[in-house]
Amino acid sequence: MPNYVISPPPQVAVPVSGGGLFPVRRVYCVGRNYAEHAREMGHDPNAEPPFFFSKPADALVLDGASVAYPSQTANFHHEIELVAAIGTGGKDIAVEDALTHVWGYAAGIDLTRRDLQAWAKKAAKPWEIAKGFDHSAPIGTLVKASAVPLPLRGRIELKVNDEMRQSGDIADMIWDLAHVIAELSKYFELFPGDLIFTGTPAGVSAVVKGDRLEGTIAGIGTVSTTIS
Repeated sequence: MPNYVISPPPQVAVPVSGGGLFPVRRVYCVGRNYAEHAREMGHDPNAEPPFFFSKPADALVLDGASVAYPSQTANFHHEIELVAAIGTGGKDIAVEDALTHVWGYAAGIDLTRRDLQAWAKKAAKPWEIAKGFDHSAPIGTLVKASAVPLPLRGRIELKVNDEMRQSGDIADMIWDLAHVIAELSKYFELFPGDLIFTGTPAGVSAVVKGDRLEGTIAGIGTVSTTIS
């Protein structure tokens, strides 16, 4: 047994449909991967290749758990996203092989301190305080990739207090998942246990204490949380 000088942190894991747990290593996120969302954020969707940022694994919040309204923000936004779970690692993965590395899929929500993100962009600072804060990544139950038809398509939606806020189709991603995985693997060697949040459709907006968020991706699953 290793002689740790402090107790090691617990392994973060996501429940799997049908039973079992998927251990999480890293959480990668893709920025501005739906054209209408890129436009609503003031960017040209055709101007750049995919770019990435990260959240810590312990930012994950399991389905149904509440999220405390975070400190240091007055503009707290939701972003519903398809999440891919990597089961087979690799580096410089070919596009045509990329989906064979996926173990499963889930619905997730990228919670964002939008005012801090705007400040970071303007000041050319990193995004961590806007994106990688505690409890910023609610996630639903994983389903095995073998249960999800290809090519990936289906409604991706988020309601706040039963009011539709975001509605799109995962087929509308600018960079499909295979290209996202291939591009990401140029910069990071991927390992089993990695998660990739793949971007959000248009309609992101602010939430406040007491709001209930319910996200759905057709054929994949749901995710919900309440802001407390």
